[in-house]
Amino acid sequence: MVSRQPAEALVLEERETPRPGSGEILIRVSACGVCRTDLHVVDGDLPRVGPVIPGHEIVGVVEEVGPGVEGLAPGMRVGVPWLGHTCGHCPYCRGARENLCDDPLFTGYTRDGGYASHAIADARFCFPLGPGEDAALAPLLCAGLIGWRSLRMAGEGRAIGIYGFGAAAHIITQVARWQGRDIFAFTRPGDLAAQAFARAQGAVWAGGSDEAPPEALDAAIIFAPVGALVPIALQVVKKGGRVVCGGIHMSDIPSFPYRLLWEERQLVSIANLTREDARAFLDIAPRAGVVTQVTRYPLERANEALADLREGRLTGAAVLIP
Repeated sequence: MVSRQPAEALVLEERETPRPGSGEILIRVSACGVCRTDLHVVDGDLPRVGPVIPGHEIVGVVEEVGPGVEGLAPGMRVGVPWLGHTCGHCPYCRGARENLCDDPLFTGYTRDGGYASHAIADARFCFPLGPGEDAALAPLLCAGLIGWRSLRMAGEGRAIGIYGFGAAAHIITQVARWQGRDIFAFTRPGDLAAQAFARAQGAVWAGGSDEAPPEALDAAIIFAPVGALVPIALQVVKKGGRVVCGGIHMSDIPSFPYRLLWEERQLVSIANLTREDARAFLDIAPRAGVVTQVTRYPLERANEALADLREGRLTGAAVLIP
């Protein structure tokens, strides 16, 4: 399923099966999650050049390995995340911050992704997967990883707010509860179904983003791509608290009085992920007993899945099955 032009529907294409080059593997895709970042790619929120096959929450089986690949072999099940390649030599790569690489490639954005029967990936950025059903594992590859990095960035506080209760939130709430933290979930005002879903995942409180939580929060994570939530979140965190913006794209943040930031509150963003994030989270997720809630769609219904995500009709995550 190809995004030929921004803001246009994906188009089903038949192509020759690609062959892996040096350091690459060919994967037969078993499942690919549908992420909000895919919406930003397809809708044109992120600048791009030329057609692309979206999808960066890939679960599949290695069919062929290219020259120079080590540690992976045909028949192995692997996962492929958003960060698909880094240069390895810029100051950020050398400084253990490859998520900020100056010359990266992103799966499903600047290289073709997993809305397909097969995908090519840099073997160094693929991860062997443990037990679990393919579709259930797919959301871990971005929603889980970005959620994990956001939770780590939020600090060690007990009371954590989450704005936007979708795929990332429902995964990381389970991890936070396993860690002994309390999650306060904020949804679109009046979205009682999403609030009930949040409580079912372990949130101790759920309400609309226009409501105040029952206590001041140590930190807040914003997954919804809505800049207006930033000053709202700053109002509900304690002195010294932190607000984490967990998305790659957000609408403009409105001006707000300095008093909301004062008293050493912090506003930070999350950018991409590192391979160490992936290794750590994929080890923690089964120990934390993470269970993903997924809605499956055939590959050819990718436009429907994207529309359901765009309009807030999903509970949990959408997953495409080739």
